[in-house]
Amino acid sequence: MKNILVPTDFSKISISALEVAVEIAKKANSEITVLHVVEEAGQDSFSIMGEWKAKENWSDKLFTLKLLEKAKAQLEKLVLDSRFSSVKVNGELRLGNAFHGMRTIIVEQKVDLVVMGTRGRSKLEEMVIGSNTERVVRHAKCPVLSIHKKPAKINFKNIVYATAMHKDEEIFSRMIKNTQKIYDSTIHLVRINTPSDFQRDYVVRDYMEKFAKKLGLKNYTINIFNDITEEDGIIYFAESIDADLIAMATHGRTGFAHVMAGSIAEDVVGHAKRPVLTFVVKR
Repeated sequence: MKNILVPTDFSKISISALEVAVEIAKKANSEITVLHVVEEAGQDSFSIMGEWKAKENWSDKLFTLKLLEKAKAQLEKLVLDSRFSSVKVNGELRLGNAFHGMRTIIVEQKVDLVVMGTRGRSKLEEMVIGSNTERVVRHAKCPVLSIHKKPAKINFKNIVYATAMHKDEEIFSRMIKNTQKIYDSTIHLVRINTPSDFQRDYVVRDYMEKFAKKLGLKNYTINIFNDITEEDGIIYFAESIDADLIAMATHGRTGFAHVMAGSIAEDVVGHAKRPVLTFVVKR
């Protein structure tokens, strides 16, 4: 893993995401790009980290220019922060749409991992996570590590792997194995039984054992957890073993490889109190 992208709005949670990314980068010998996008409705995203040249019509955009100047100063201060001096941190400032800015830089720089903060509300209210986080989780072509708050320890020793047990997860499973190697982790494979998608334990265990052996997993446990919904089951199972990380491959398969649709991943990202690693596999 060479390149880690950390989108930031300079909020507390985005700084926590950067702190997590720095710890990962030290372990994986990676570089970090910190991205801030000053949003301008209806515009594509483009880099303005160098000197920008004012155009004639920018006389009506003084407010945007002030935002750019302020953001540039904040980004430069963040990149030079001594807390992050143990790894190489680059700054990228763009103007335009935040999601398109992230999507563009992921492709341009061949980003291997996105680490970003989330925000959410309780179940008593309509669940809200940052709209950009939600879109990145759903569409990014690389893994996304979502951080609700800074973990007490950045040491992914116990990884919950919520799996749909499909062959399309082979790429994601390699990512999980690489993480396991870096942190000497135990992988806890889990299948969530729900009233609408129930399978007998002995059937699921046999299938999961074959799945784990096919992927070449080592140091793992097999788990079946019952709950009303997949997302609640994943979250509560992770809490029950005090997991350090939840990992999910997202897709829309049905049947025995039960649904792990993007909406489930987004719900887990929005409600989980621990880091969540997601990756969109081919449908």
